[in-house]
Amino acid sequence: MSYLSSPHFHDEAAAYEWVEARIWPEGPVCPHCGCMGRIGAMKGKSTRIGAYKCYDCRKPFTVKVGTIFEASHVAMNVWLQAIYLMASSKKGISTHQLHRTLGVALRTAWFMSHRIREAMRDGDLAPFGVDGGAVEVDETFIGNDRTIKPKGEKKGRGYHHKHKILALVDRESGRARTMVIDSLAAKDIAPILRENVAKEAHLMTDEASYYTLVGREFAGHGVVRHKDGEYGRGEITTNTIEGFFSIFKRGMKGIYQHCGKKHLHRYAAEFEFRYNHRIARGFSDEARSVSLLTGFVGKRLMYRDSLAAPV
Repeated sequence: MSYLSSPHFHDEAAAYEWVEARIWPEGPVCPHCGCMGRIGAMKGKSTRIGAYKCYDCRKPFTVKVGTIFEASHVAMNVWLQAIYLMASSKKGISTHQLHRTLGVALRTAWFMSHRIREAMRDGDLAPFGVDGGAVEVDETFIGNDRTIKPKGEKKGRGYHHKHKILALVDRESGRARTMVIDSLAAKDIAPILRENVAKEAHLMTDEASYYTLVGREFAGHGVVRHKDGEYGRGEITTNTIEGFFSIFKRGMKGIYQHCGKKHLHRYAAEFEFRYNHRIARGFSDEARSVSLLTGFVGKRLMYRDSLAAPV
C-alpha cells in the first residue's frame, strides 16, 4: 500500500487527529493562555472540525492556531499532501505541479508552498565544528539580481550581477546552513564565519582570497586550488559542499527556474531542510514530513509578508 493511501491524506477529521498527535503529544494546549488542563472538544452540527474550548480563558481554538496553518481555508488533509510532496521531492516541486496535483488555485498553491518553506527555516544558531571537526565553506551564484542589473540591461560576464549564496557543511554532523548575501568582500564574509563556525574547527575552502585572513582565526584552514585542477588533498576538500550545491542548482534551474531575491532565502531553506533530513541521516520521507510539521508551530506567514523582502 502506498503511503499516500493513509487516511490522513484523504479525510479531514483523520488529518486533524494526525496533526494533533504530533503537535500536542501530551494532549491539547491552548495557544491563547497555555493551559493544558481544562480543555474540552466542542461538539455540535455547526462546530468546526478539530475545535476545542479552553475553560480557563474561555476561548475556542484548533491545532491550526499559532501555526502556519492559521487562517487557511485549505482542508487539513490537502495541507498534509502538500507537506509530504515538498518534503519528499529531492529537487523540489513547482507551484504549477502543486496546483495541478492538489486541485487548488495557482495562487493558493504558491502561498502554501511559501508557508511550508517558512516552516523549513531552521533558525539554529549553534556554531558548526564545536568538536574540532572540519567545516566546509563555499559560495555559489544563481539567477540575476535585478537591483544590480535591471530587466532589459545586458547581463555581461562574471558573477557580480547574480544572486550570491554562502553555505557551510559540518562534516561531523552532516548538516548544512545557507544564507543569501549581498557581497563577497572579506569584511562581509568574516563576521558570518565567526558567528557560525567554532574557533576549534578546521575550515575547508577553495582558494578565494576573502577566506584567507579569517581562516587564520580557526584551528586550521585547508585550501584546495580549483584553478590548478585540484579538488582534494587527503582530508582537505570541499566536495561535500559542492555536492549540496549540485542538488540546489539542479532544483533551482530545473524545477523552479526563476526566483526573485526577496524569496531566495526560503528556497535555500527548503534545500537545506531536505539535506539536513536526508536518508543518510536516518530520515525517511515520512519522518521528514513529521519533522517539518513540528516546524509549523510558532510561525505564521501572512500573504503580504510573503511578498516582502526579508529583513
